Amino acid sequence: MPLLAEGSLLDFPCDFPIKVMGRKAPGFTQTVTEIVLRHAPDFDPATVEMRPSRQGRYLSVTCVLRATSREQLDALYRELCDHRAVVMVL
Repeated sequence: MPLLAEGSLLDFPCDFPIKVMGRKAPGFTQTVTEIVLRHAPDFDPATVEMRPSRQGRYLSVTCVLRATSREQLDALYRELCDHRAVVMVL
């Protein structure tokens, strides 16, 4: 089942931000970056933005990638959501 709504208003290719939240732990950002790179090899890891939660227990990692298709985004969301370190993907 696709994770993006049928008939979405995205025109591909497009810049697409993905926010991934997980418990703050060593290697979390690296893990997210590696997953994104598997689906978007031209993604620049230097553009990753990180923001800790107020109490510092969680970390939000935002990646803006050049999306080429809905299938690409669905596969990326699926892999991120299936990872044990990820709490939420927006």
